[in-house]
Formats: sequence, C-alpha cells, structure tokens
Amino acid sequence: MTTVQRTSEGRATQRRAFLKNAAAAASCAATVSALGTWPIRAGAQSATPERQFNPQPGAWRSFEVKTRVDVQLADGQTRVWLPVPSIDSDWQRTLDNRWDSNGRVTLSKDVAQGGVPATQWLAVEFMPGEKAPWVELSSRVQTRSRAVDWSAKSSQPQDKDLAFWTRPTALLPTDGIVRETALKATQGAKTDYEKVRAVYDWVVTNAYREPKVRGCGEGDIKTMLETGNLGGKCADINALFVGLCRAVGLPARDVYGLRLAPSAFGYKELGGNNMGNLSGAQHCRSEVYLKDHGWVAMDPADVAKVMRQETPEWIKTTQNPLVSPVNKALFGQWEGNWVGWNMAHDLNLPGAQKGPLGFLMYPVCETGPAGQIERLDSYTPDAFKYRVTAQEV
Repeated sequence: MTTVQRTSEGRATQRRAFLKNAAAAASCAATVSALGTWPIRAGAQSATPERQFNPQPGAWRSFEVKTRVDVQLADGQTRVWLPVPSIDSDWQRTLDNRWDSNGRVTLSKDVAQGGVPATQWLAVEFMPGEKAPWVELSSRVQTRSRAVDWSAKSSQPQDKDLAFWTRPTALLPTDGIVRETALKATQGAKTDYEKVRAVYDWVVTNAYREPKVRGCGEGDIKTMLETGNLGGKCADINALFVGLCRAVGLPARDVYGLRLAPSAFGYKELGGNNMGNLSGAQHCRSEVYLKDHGWVAMDPADVAKVMRQETPEWIKTTQNPLVSPVNKALFGQWEGNWVGWNMAHDLNLPGAQKGPLGFLMYPVCETGPAGQIERLDSYTPDAFKYRVTAQEV
C-alpha cells in the first residue's frame, strides 16, 4: 500500500488552487447573472438561478385586436358570432368596437348578472346562398397587470351578487364528485384564504397540461374527476379550480380571453408571441372572491403550461427555479398582455341551432341548408378560416 504524505507546503498549494477555482466560479456566475439565467432543465437543483415573474400594476397598454372571418364552407343559411370585450375594471378598459361585413351585423348582449356587465358578441347573419360570407371586427382595449397586496386587508363592500358565482353550471357542477374532491382538498383549512390556497395547490399538484387536447379544452370537470384524467388545457384546469372553489362556497369565475403580446418576463408560453397571428392564442384565466381583498387573480393552468411546455422536458415540481416564481405569482397576479372577453357560461346565442355554448372564447359559425345546419369547428381556424391579430398602439 502506498502512503501519500501531505506537507504544509502541499496543503498551501491545494488551498491556493481551491481559492483560485472558487474565484473563477464566482466570476462565471456573476457573468451569467448579468447576461441572463442559465437554461433550466427538469429536476434542476436550487443552485440554478431563479427566473423572475412578478407582474405589478402599472401603466396601461393599448391594443387594437382584429378578428377576420371568411367562411369557406358556407352552404345555405350562415351565421357567425364573435366575442367582443365585455369587461371594464381596474385592469381592463374597452375603448371602442368597429366592424365591417357583407352580412347583417348586430352588436348583441345578454342580461347583466352577477355584478358583471352583460356579455357582448357580434352576431352576423348572411343571406341564404351567400358564397363568400365575411366579417371583420376591430376592438381597441387597454390592459394592465394586476397584483393583490396580501398584507393590506381592505374592507370590501358586500357584493349582493356573490351567490351567482357559487352556482353550478352545465360544465361546473358543485355536487357529487366535485364536492367530494373539494372537501378532501380543503380538509383542515379554516379561513377562505386557506381554502383557496388549498384548492390552488391541489389543482397545480394533480392536474397537468396535456398538449394533445384540442383548443383550450372543454372544461367538463365532472368527467375529468370521474375518469381520473386530469390532463387538459386552460379551460379545463382553471374550470377545475373554479368548480372546486364553488363546491365549498367560495365565489369564483372563469375569465375567457386572448393573449395579446409576449411576456415581459421572457416566458414563451405565457404570451402571444406572434401578434400577426393569434388565432390559437385564446386563454382562460380565473378569479376568486375573498372578503378582505375582493376579486383576486388566479391562473393555475399557466403554472401547468410552464411545467409541461416551457422546456423540452416535462418539469414535475413547482420547486424548479423556472416554475417557482410563476407558481407563486399566479396566486394573486396577472400579466397585462392579455384581454378578457367575458365570464359567461351556458350562453345561448341568438339564432343558433345547435344549443348553448359552455363558454364563448372563439369565433362561432353555423351554416347549412334548412334543417341541416352544422356548427363549424372553432378549434380549426384554417378550415373555418378566421384570423386574429393584435397591434400595440
């Protein structure tokens, strides 16, 4: 056996080498920090620098949003309905709406309810036999980020319509397996805040982004829970959050809208990255009401999206430094690069032949001979032929 003796000179040499390497590593880290964060991989350790995602209320941003529909499969009677921005709040303002078409256009709305203005949509009816129906809607809106200050409780006026936001809908039942799941998720939670936190964490932990789901999903939470298949997209995952909140008496609602611009924080999955074609940029967010804070922004679905799609690898933990700031912020914050169309469920469109919509977030079209009307697939903009664009002004 060979014995290695370390002299004091040898130890000093090793110490100098160690300090030299440590200094080099620190210099490298500082350089990387100045240039940006390192790429994040699934399972990355906490030593990896954490990304920033912290939307805060600030200056208003103005956008012009255009939706152009050309119905290529028109046959017989044709009708089109387009969502119109219907929300005016401390985070969104509608400036005006303009349109043009070769059909008869009506700006329609349902009955205001639940303390929210009436949902608006553009209804367009074309003459039977019109071979090239088209309509173009232009809306000017202002948006900004929002964030709740959890440390500052405020006395909110009692909203007499809060019960409206705890009711069941066709896609959001509040009994049966939905209530059973909600009670399990909130077991031990005493305050409304604790219950909301528990529901949010349960959804982020158990639901996941499934890229193969068409469009934004259907939002059928009863089926999701009964089958145990909790994979979906924003209209599924945020609906699950809203439904579970309602099932334990917490007022909550989906907000259906459209991503308008890239994220200011560099997350490619959290923005509308091609403002020249936003036909697939629809996104549903959610809100919950807390008596000390009023309506509060929520978006567990975007946490799931970052975990599944921000990198080539599927990140499985919210402790990952890429996910952690998003998971923290989207419990109470939104980035203002998005416009909300409405908060409506079970919507009956005037003249529609195919029954109510679970929600209105996409252009809708029905066409066909009398007695054979069909609803075109809103999730295929190329076949339906519609295009949504935005421009910051």
